[in-house]
Amino acid sequence: MPPQIKRAKEHKKMTGALSKNDEVITTGGIAGKVTKIDDSFATVKIAEGVEVQVQRSAIGSLLPKGSVKF
Repeated sequence: MPPQIKRAKEHKKMTGALSKNDEVITTGGIAGKVTKIDDSFATVKIAEGVEVQVQRSAIGSLLPKGSVKF
């Protein structure tokens, strides 16, 4: 299996398993904590009182718990 297909499958698995309170970094480089999630979008808290809504596919990776500080 080519590496890019393997990476795509891993990314799809990771975005499918997202849950509330996961700490993530978006493909745009914004770090935050997931506060709400539905089939297509995730709401990510990026600062105190600031939340953004992003497509699930725009979540680049998970961060270790405690990485994001507000």
